[in-house]
Amino acid sequence: MPGPKPLDPSSSPRAMLGAELRHKREEAGLTQEELGSPLFVSGSFIGQLEAGTRRMQMEYAVKIDEILATDGYFVRNCEAAKKSKYPDHFAEAAEAEAIAVSIKEYAPLLIPGLLQTRGYARPIFRAYRPTVAEEVIDESVESRLARARLLDDPTTPLFWAVLDEAVLRRRVGGPAVMAEALEHIVALIRRHRIIVQVLPFSAGAHAALHGGLKLMTFTDAPPLAYVDGLGMGQLLDDPATVARHELTYDLLGASALSPEASLALIESAVEAYSRE
Repeated sequence: MPGPKPLDPSSSPRAMLGAELRHKREEAGLTQEELGSPLFVSGSFIGQLEAGTRRMQMEYAVKIDEILATDGYFVRNCEAAKKSKYPDHFAEAAEAEAIAVSIKEYAPLLIPGLLQTRGYARPIFRAYRPTVAEEVIDESVESRLARARLLDDPTTPLFWAVLDEAVLRRRVGGPAVMAEALEHIVALIRRHRIIVQVLPFSAGAHAALHGGLKLMTFTDAPPLAYVDGLGMGQLLDDPATVARHELTYDLLGASALSPEASLALIESAVEAYSRE
């Protein structure tokens, strides 16, 4: 059986912490399960910390410093690593997204963040925060566009989205903005960078009426699911829970239009917005 994938500590603060955690744990002669036991977490959770797919929380850093006799190393670096340009409820999911090998996302109302254009993102952030200064909106938009650069890589991550038809019909920013935003999605589909299906209104009730869903897989860590709502989100790693959400996504895909029919519907929406 192959050993764990080598970590690149320079890739992010979480990767640095993960690499050091693995080094210190192995130096102490502990398995992931043995380190996880006094923290009341599973061995797989320790593996996720080491792989950088989960953010180390301060409560764990304190205990790990104590168990591994690391003289406050993890507490000091945990404080620095937790700073993020993303909202607290989404920060950990955004960081996991950046190292995922596949991302599957159901979007019930808005174009997924990784597919948004500048013109589309700006009115969304302004709607969320109608009274903040323009430079604050600028920072939020730039952060979102920076996330989207994940798709600059020609193959990884694999990105598969199921868009509710409401995503196509909700006029964020007006017809010109919508035409540009949907044209961007069409371009990504046509160069075979992403897979997109549309869940039509005619599908009626479906398996994810509760809200948005994102599934992420990794090279050397268990999969994660992220569910979100108004100003809140949860990153989930319980295997049974993740499996249930994977089934939900499969059911959505079964109810959605084929990729070919979805592309035709998106292109027809682009044409309609362009005529306006």
